Amino acid sequence: MTSETAYPHPVDAVPPAGALGALALQHVLTMYAGAITVPLIVASALKLPPEHAAYLVSADLFACGLVTLLQCLGAGPFGIRLPIMMGVTFVGVMPAIAIAGQPGLGLQGVYGAAIAAGLIVIPLVSFVGRLRSVLTPTVTGTAMLLIGLSLMGVAIDWAAGGQDAVDYGSPANLLLAGITVATILLVTRFAASFLQNCAILIGMAVGYALAIALGIVDFAAVGTAPALQLVTPFHFGLPIFDLAAIASMVIVLLITLVESSGMLMMLGDAVGRPVSTRDLSRGLRADGMGAVIGGLFNSFPYTSYAQNIALVSMTGVRSRFVCVGAAAILLGLALFPKLSALVAAMPPSVLGGAALVLFGMVAASGIRSLATTGLDSSRENVMIVAVSLGVGLIPTMSDRFFAEAPVVLAPFLHSGVLLGIVTAIALNLLLRPSKAAAREPSIDNTTLSTASPVHTGG
Repeated sequence: MTSETAYPHPVDAVPPAGALGALALQHVLTMYAGAITVPLIVASALKLPPEHAAYLVSADLFACGLVTLLQCLGAGPFGIRLPIMMGVTFVGVMPAIAIAGQPGLGLQGVYGAAIAAGLIVIPLVSFVGRLRSVLTPTVTGTAMLLIGLSLMGVAIDWAAGGQDAVDYGSPANLLLAGITVATILLVTRFAASFLQNCAILIGMAVGYALAIALGIVDFAAVGTAPALQLVTPFHFGLPIFDLAAIASMVIVLLITLVESSGMLMMLGDAVGRPVSTRDLSRGLRADGMGAVIGGLFNSFPYTSYAQNIALVSMTGVRSRFVCVGAAAILLGLALFPKLSALVAAMPPSVLGGAALVLFGMVAASGIRSLATTGLDSSRENVMIVAVSLGVGLIPTMSDRFFAEAPVVLAPFLHSGVLLGIVTAIALNLLLRPSKAAAREPSIDNTTLSTASPVHTGG
């Protein structure tokens, strides 16, 4: 027996069952708030009924589990075989809402775009290194800042009780949002390190408990939800393949691939298994396949979650089978619609309080990325950021600005994130800012703490 057989690499070691279960639950709790927020945002934006919102939550948890298994266990040319938790990316939220809002597309248009875009980018993973010269920190930082700013309006409406609420802005709603934010801040300041990683989830739980105590939670959808239900492909109908929607989603995936490449390489160093070019390609292919899986199972594109990478560094537990266990928990949770309905019944004001922090963190991640680009010494970078932000905020500030534009371009023109990204890429190629002013960001446990709740390039 060789020493390698007797002593497997810590990444490939399987902890005892009890420890594995506890560590796996830690990973689930760390990423749960970020995972459920995206389907709730989409459901709210599209004004879906409670049962559809609950199903989107179940579908998201199910796809999270499947894509995490693919990354951790691997299957042929897919999966990096490292301790990775995969969750839905915030980069695609506003593009998905823009696609779904177009007549004749809806959620089927989003799922068709995700499936097609995933299949398109999988063969392109070997070119990700070249994309780095185009998708610079200036471009990705601007994109993250736009994502946070674009979503902030959703958080504000939620905190006030929901856009169409008859008690919009009532003291009760503002109290719930404020208590949720205050809890998050207190946990971040005074709790132990692991609990800090779960600060948003704890804040939501406290706000939800207070709302129940005040008697303002409607559990009707929980009572009517089935006790057990499988997540099935194409629950909302067969996917619709629209060229403009597909092009929009391809841009989203290219952004996430560039971000993922840095995160995966950093994780490889953290666990003592440096990522080779072949390993990286397998990991990025799994990212692309995550979009396909998301589209098939009524969810959205997926990427690695930064806070879970931070948890690996914090605990020192490098086994990928811990994340396999977490994936199994997510798959199990997806089978219980009453749990998803309970999540969907959370008052908008509680979600809004958590979202104010969560989306603010996304914007702050963009600012942190821009801080490495030498804005203080590069007029070109300042111009790229300034113009891209202005163009990217057009759909947020005015829903009639592109009213006379061709309908076929609507999925693109009504997504400020995509408008801003494309503008930033074009200006980056035109102005060619000096790279000497930029500073390579250093990434450590602080960078990957609760300040980076979702993987958006931090």
